[in-house]
Amino acid sequence: MDRQTFLRLADGVIRRIEDWLEDYDPEEVDFSTADGVIKIQFPAGKTFVLNRQTATNQIWYAAGVRAWHYDLDESSGEWHSDKDGHELFARIGETVSEQIGRAVTVS
Repeated sequence: MDRQTFLRLADGVIRRIEDWLEDYDPEEVDFSTADGVIKIQFPAGKTFVLNRQTATNQIWYAAGVRAWHYDLDESSGEWHSDKDGHELFARIGETVSEQIGRAVTVS
């Protein structure tokens, strides 16, 4: 995949997470963005980070002490872990759910 395509797709992922997080009360979960990085912040002080890795054409997600790398499955348009194949947005929903104490799904 060429650089421009990757940047467009990766930035779309970040925008989708931004849009999803806009609906939450900042007292429950907040976020900030800067140049291909979104930081998801929780009142207890934890911060999760989602960012694009242009050199590898991957999206990286770190949630506490856990971290994953995601590759685009061009046939489905989904981002899957390069280790076990789980889907990116499902993992973000799981990890945010753990932090806020209720089940959420990335829309």
